Amino acid sequence: MTDRRDFLKASLLATSALALPRISRAATTVSGSVPGKVGARVVSTWDFGVPANQAAWAVLGKGGKPLDAVEKGVMVPESDLNNHSVGRAGYPDRDGHVTLDASIMDGDGRCGAVAALEHIGHPINVARKVMENTPHVLLVGDGALEFALQQGFKKEHLLTPESEKAWHEWLKQAKYKPVANSENIDYHRSVQNLGMPGGKNNHDTIGMLAVDADGHLAGACTTSGMAWKLHGRVGDSPIIGAGLYVDNEVGGATSTGVGEEVIRTAGSFLVVELMRHGRSPQEACEEAVRRIVKKRPDAAKELQVGFLALRRDGECGAYAIQKGFTYAVCDMQQQDRLLASPSVYQTTYT
Repeated sequence: MTDRRDFLKASLLATSALALPRISRAATTVSGSVPGKVGARVVSTWDFGVPANQAAWAVLGKGGKPLDAVEKGVMVPESDLNNHSVGRAGYPDRDGHVTLDASIMDGDGRCGAVAALEHIGHPINVARKVMENTPHVLLVGDGALEFALQQGFKKEHLLTPESEKAWHEWLKQAKYKPVANSENIDYHRSVQNLGMPGGKNNHDTIGMLAVDADGHLAGACTTSGMAWKLHGRVGDSPIIGAGLYVDNEVGGATSTGVGEEVIRTAGSFLVVELMRHGRSPQEACEEAVRRIVKKRPDAAKELQVGFLALRRDGECGAYAIQKGFTYAVCDMQQQDRLLASPSVYQTTYT
């Protein structure tokens, strides 16, 4: 299986708009944004957004609701046992617990989320139940698990043998320092020497946004969080306004990367509000990223944050601190595309 960083080295340096096999090349602007007024569209973060988008499009392309589409779409990486940053195969915290975060939001303002949820493989489904079956927005920890079991979800053991092996390998040094677009490089090399697929995706959330032909939007965001985090740590993904925000009057936004930096700026809400005041999706993402860099310039040189935005007319844009952030787009006109986001810094961390 191709490593993300190898994939990026081989192809991101060659072009700013990528096409996977059997996938058509995007018609992008220099900034990397994609024009709107195309009817229904789905966008999502990272290369695993391509199969996620396909699942979402199976709903949206047939006239289904954007909310149903994004829920179905992000379930794909949640189920992927080769994905160690989202869902049931996620790497654990430093105590060996796999804890999952997720949020879902409809363009009419309804939303639900769960954080630090253990033993449930599809946290996005539980987040939707929070939205629909409780007066609350966010449930966490044991309370979230208790609610999930009451709703009929089955408790399961989420620490896979592969993730457990990677955790025990990490414990030998127990060093923790997030690196843009990848895990600790020394750790990466050590697990690769063991023939393990670790060393990637330590903070690669999937965020997905969808709009139908009538301009109705929805979004979903799900992650297992940073590998080897402190037990109880919660990032931006389940925080409405940080990792995800959607408004039918304007559009939606989602984020990926080091969640603490996104929370500090209420990043996704900021992107939507910038669009409300006339910025394009691309311009809004750029401004949100630059605010993070301005507030913490030294820290920003060593971390990754990326924003993805979708306006209600279908126009989308993305921007990141570091080179290497990719996003997937799916619509009726050109089907699936994987695009490289522009960024503040052009150095690819290896």
